[in-house]
Parts: sequence; structure tokens; C-alpha cells
Amino acid sequence: MLEHLTKETFKEKVFNFEANKEWKYEGSKPCLIDFYADWCGPCKMVAPVLEELQSEYGDSIVIYKVNTEEQQELAGMFGIQSIPSLLFVPQDGQPQMAMGALPKQTFERAIADVLKVEKPLAN
Repeated sequence: MLEHLTKETFKEKVFNFEANKEWKYEGSKPCLIDFYADWCGPCKMVAPVLEELQSEYGDSIVIYKVNTEEQQELAGMFGIQSIPSLLFVPQDGQPQMAMGALPKQTFERAIADVLKVEKPLAN
């Protein structure tokens, strides 16, 4: 089950925007944040792909979900206009946003390119 972030847990685990002006990632491993809403069809298509990716990558990345209806301040902070929007957050460097229901291969490529995490080999 992917962890849902609130404003408070977002500040603790991703970026404390109230304490820092410059981007400073708070996490200990790269993450991917899915900005979604329950009524959004494409978001529902992405959800099982993200669950699959989390189980395949295990502890090497963290995948979070942010419900844009419940967390409007977070959605506004990132300028979310359309959903799903996915924020790829590397351990070092700037996060990058992707829009839309992406195919699994595109996620894997972005995880490798942006997050610098290779998919672990299956046992």
C-alpha cells in the first residue's frame, strides 16, 4: 500500500517549504509523488502500475500519493493543473514533473534517468 501524504507528512518526508526557500529534499531515498483525485479515470489507471513499481523496486525508492482534493495547498504549491501529475524527486538535484497516465516503461525510464535508480533484478 502506498503512503498518502498530508501537508504535515509532506514537510517531514519530502520538503519543508515553511522552513526552506530553496529546494531541500528531506527523504533518505529517491521518491515519486503521485498527485491524483479519486474521480480521475487516468489516475485509477496509474494506481496499479505504481503499486507494481513499488513492489518491484522495494526499498530503493518510495512512492507517495497526494490527493489533490484533500491537499489543495500542496497541489497549489506545485501548480498542479491536470492530474495525474507525477513528481520525480532524486536524492540530489531538482525534482521533475511529468503529466498524464504514463506507461510502465516510461516510469522505469524516468526512475533510471531522474532518480538514478536501476530496477533490481528479480530473484
